[in-house]
Amino acid sequence: MLESQLSALNLCPRTAFVLGAGLGTRLKALTACRPKPLIPVMNRPLIEFAFDRLLSSGVERLIVNTHWRAERYAEFFPNSHYRGAELIFRHEAPEILETAGGIWNVRDLLGGEPFLVFNGDILATFDLAPALAAHRARGNEVTLVLRSAGGPLQVAFDDASGRVTDIGGRVDPDCGPRFLFTGVYVVSPEFIRRIPPREKISVVPIFCEMIRAGAPLGAVVLDDGNWWDLGTREHYLTAHRDLATLPNFQSAPGPWIDPTAKIGADAQLTGATAIGRGSSIGAGARLHDCIVWNDAEVAPGAQLERCTVTDGSRAAGEHSDFDFAPARMQR
Repeated sequence: MLESQLSALNLCPRTAFVLGAGLGTRLKALTACRPKPLIPVMNRPLIEFAFDRLLSSGVERLIVNTHWRAERYAEFFPNSHYRGAELIFRHEAPEILETAGGIWNVRDLLGGEPFLVFNGDILATFDLAPALAAHRARGNEVTLVLRSAGGPLQVAFDDASGRVTDIGGRVDPDCGPRFLFTGVYVVSPEFIRRIPPREKISVVPIFCEMIRAGAPLGAVVLDDGNWWDLGTREHYLTAHRDLATLPNFQSAPGPWIDPTAKIGADAQLTGATAIGRGSSIGAGARLHDCIVWNDAEVAPGAQLERCTVTDGSRAAGEHSDFDFAPARMQR
């Protein structure tokens, strides 16, 4: 309701920048064949959940930076639109520019207006309206979306002033209380002037300089809804287990088993197991909390627990906590 009201009042930025250029090295074999934002969550690319959240808030243009396995984006998004919104990709080469460098690299696409930034390796269901409203009401240059728990608590925030007072102990280690930074933030165009041109640089040191200078770096704490960081395989599997317990995600086979998948006789799929497009599960195979991607094969009689089988891979035998990827795509 808040998001629809916000859109109606034209308070939401028209443009969002989704960070899609990360190397995904913590995911190891999972990002050998796909960039991190394209790993499947319930058989949908992770980045689509970010797109949907942003569009529901009133965003009309989506900008994505790319680097590692950039060619895969064209396979999943073959035209320049997503659900009616303009979709623009901007490649970073020869190296990734990190968050602030990535923003500077798309400055010509942002239109001199406020915009949203959304990390490409998170899945979030919280309402963005309070952050957007606070950004405008307080005249912030940047407004971070924080949570009270769910990951490393590194951001100190003064609720009375609405200002961020420290990040990771870099400005004032004794500041508190501490909050989780979700990787979502609202940015006014004047922030771009703070970014050194053509440099590989994170937003964090720039945010710290803003704190020292007394610049309006604000935040809101949004503990409603859900938030997952899918940056490691453990978090990736945990997110699926969490999603399987939510009422809105319990439909079966629904998105969890693609209708083109072939499931052999007496195969058992339990827990938070998802089977992707064109994949086959052999007769008598037993999978628990496993993610099978597209065009993959699980051999008859295989017994897998907490495993992933990536695009075009084959899994056989008995394994737990193992990732299957084609040998030519192993890092």
